Amino acid sequence: MRLGRLSVVPVTVTTLAIDPDFLQPPKRCDGPGPAADRSATHVSQGGPVTKCGGLVDSQRISDEMSNGLANKAVDPVGDSMSVPEGRLVAHSPGRQGAWHWYEDHARGTGELARRFAEPWGGGDIAYRLGRDHDTGKGACAWQEGLIEEATTGRKIRRPSHNDAGALLFARATEPFPALLPCAGVIEGHHTGLSAWSEVRLRLKALMADSSEVDEAIHRVAAVMPEILDGSCPAAPDWLDPRDKIAVEMLVRMTYSAVVDADRLDTAAHFRPGTHIRPHVGMAELWERYEARRQEALAERQRSKGASWLDKLRENVYQEALEAAAGKPGVYRLHLPTGAGKTFTGGGFALRHASLHGLRRVIVAVPFISITEQNAAEYRSLLDPEQGPPVVLEHHSAVNVEAQQQRAPQSASPSTNVRHGQKRGQPNRWAKLATENWDAPFIVTTTVRLIETIFGSTPWATRRLHRLANSVIVLDEVQALPDRLLTPILSGLRELVEHYGVTLVLSSATQPELAALNPWRSGLPQRDVVADPAPLFEQLRRVRYEWRTGPDVTLASIAADAAEHDQALVVVNGTKDASQVHRIWLSTNCDEGPGVLHLSTRMTGGHRRESIQVTKQRLEQGLDILLVSTSLIEAGVNLDFPRGYRARSTPESEQQAAGRVNREGKRPAKDSVMTIFDPRDGLNPEMVYNTCAIAAASRRFGDGLADPDDLDVLRSYYQHRYRLQAGQHSKDPSGATGEVIEALRAKLHYPEVAHRMRIIDNEHSVAVVVIRPQLEEEARQAAQKAVDQLRRGLPTPVTYRTLQEHMASIPERELELAINAGHAIEVAGDLHQWVGPYHPQRGIEPPT
Repeated sequence: MRLGRLSVVPVTVTTLAIDPDFLQPPKRCDGPGPAADRSATHVSQGGPVTKCGGLVDSQRISDEMSNGLANKAVDPVGDSMSVPEGRLVAHSPGRQGAWHWYEDHARGTGELARRFAEPWGGGDIAYRLGRDHDTGKGACAWQEGLIEEATTGRKIRRPSHNDAGALLFARATEPFPALLPCAGVIEGHHTGLSAWSEVRLRLKALMADSSEVDEAIHRVAAVMPEILDGSCPAAPDWLDPRDKIAVEMLVRMTYSAVVDADRLDTAAHFRPGTHIRPHVGMAELWERYEARRQEALAERQRSKGASWLDKLRENVYQEALEAAAGKPGVYRLHLPTGAGKTFTGGGFALRHASLHGLRRVIVAVPFISITEQNAAEYRSLLDPEQGPPVVLEHHSAVNVEAQQQRAPQSASPSTNVRHGQKRGQPNRWAKLATENWDAPFIVTTTVRLIETIFGSTPWATRRLHRLANSVIVLDEVQALPDRLLTPILSGLRELVEHYGVTLVLSSATQPELAALNPWRSGLPQRDVVADPAPLFEQLRRVRYEWRTGPDVTLASIAADAAEHDQALVVVNGTKDASQVHRIWLSTNCDEGPGVLHLSTRMTGGHRRESIQVTKQRLEQGLDILLVSTSLIEAGVNLDFPRGYRARSTPESEQQAAGRVNREGKRPAKDSVMTIFDPRDGLNPEMVYNTCAIAAASRRFGDGLADPDDLDVLRSYYQHRYRLQAGQHSKDPSGATGEVIEALRAKLHYPEVAHRMRIIDNEHSVAVVVIRPQLEEEARQAAQKAVDQLRRGLPTPVTYRTLQEHMASIPERELELAINAGHAIEVAGDLHQWVGPYHPQRGIEPPT
């Protein structure tokens, strides 16, 4: 069912009885308690100032500010800090010195949330939740605490403000219980989505006794009488109340719309005018993309001449444009490596979005190295020569809302202080500045996409609603982890069927996802290229050979590769990569650019430099030996004459082969890809799915099929999934995430988020490294971004600046580094690496 209209489920409408007292101005707060005695609204030149009806000692507060006892003095000019009797505030004064009035924030958030949710028919629900999300702020204690905090600069502990609005929504949705879990949106709009079982108990208690929230509701109703309209909000017409997974995703999407609206309205108050990007239509972007692509192709042919491969790629591209006219749904882009998959996928997505009125394109890739390269290519085709950029690259691994800061258990408080470790809570600006994907073209990682769909925190989830009415290109889809496939496929199906998403599955090794439960029936998949098999035959550019036995070691493979002027070695882990690189250096005594290393222990900028040097040396015919982890296997356009790949899965082996004879300049028989099994290397079962290795060992190898045999690959995937998948989505014996899907049906958001982590090494963490080799200007820019984060004053540009300075290390290594003084906290869970950094290998793994 397509979207774009707002249909509703008929429900019984009820209206709360309105007590006339509710419509009176907020009453005086004369009750006991220190807040009522100490409160203040404005440091005036004389006389008491009222707030919530209480009297304050303005002279005492003024004296404290003059004596420097208050840490955030506000210039008391005029009456900008005054809060007239009968008014409520939502946030402290912004840069212009004006309060954020409660009703302005409530209505502004509600209207923005409605706009975000209208594409899937959830506008009425989102408006109600956005309008009422801060109802608890009407409580006198909350108002007094904020005003005193803003006036004196002292941190005042204020009561929770989540329950009142949640209760209003729960009462209104009694006629349509399927919407009741959406009350959790208000309960968790700052802290994250809680398990529905916990929210339900809280609501039940409030229904029985609402005395603790009645004051807030009364006081807000005096300035916003509409909150007492107890009519049930309209539900989307596609919502089946019996479908728990549909309800679960509706709560997620609505939560995202409300959280983003809340953050944007708040940010607009504190930093006006910079938080909603100008709209750029997909038709305009498509025309720009196509014009620049043709210019780039013409320039390439002028400089290098037209080739048979260029013609093949153009034919594939044109077929994809024809397929883009098909109706929205799920598409498979199955192309061999080197057939122009990146440009074809982008062209299909933009053309499809333009033809069907979709709002944005999101390209998700498994490795950060690919996002860096793809984003650069898409920027060259889409970003305007002047004005704000169109392409947003977002793969930051920084969690600015981390509630638990790392500190080594063995470290004393004094050690933490000595190493710069300050244990703190997330700051306002870090929260407001995180990306919400308000851009027409986004390049991100698969990790970020899945975190967006299945996360439970505001930081992770606020961008989810941006997926509605968009094209999502899942590049290298074969890299999705088997252990999470059931919930991933189920979630993607929800987005396609109810939220207007077109999904493109892009890969040279297409997995048989229709063999798994969520996609077995009722979800047709169309092929962008109708018959890819001939393309695979035309683009067969390597000859595979296999090397096994006790004499095969990392050293023997390193020596064999060094016999060639240009060779690529791909191994299964960072320790193996480091070892091969060390062997080459010790043998060749060459620390120059002819022997290079690539892994996630290097920063993004360092990796990009190494790839660029490799590409230049290959094109110039200079000697080059490169050892890499699997990050090179997708989207890195290199063309080696000789390659080696440690035994892994056939899809990974085929991807590595795509870096050998990529442009087809040499005969396939002379371009050898050696698959080797080193006895001293990392066991592939430690890195890859054991069932995948088992299914592969029966089909691929010496005397068996090559990794690019499409029929055998199809059989391999089917066997691999049969070894793991349960009989249904709740089968506890299933190993493709069936238990997680059952948790989704129970609306257990935190546990689902915890289990859906898909980082390659789920215990790895990001650190920012300002390399000694950087030029002074780059070092200063990076340090400025770090300082902005540390002071709590970042912007989205801050995170984008830091992306090229990020490296990854195992979490256990970070703990040791903190103890050793090699890492210091920046913000959230981000640390700065100040320890040794090898100019070629980055942060070295411990020996």
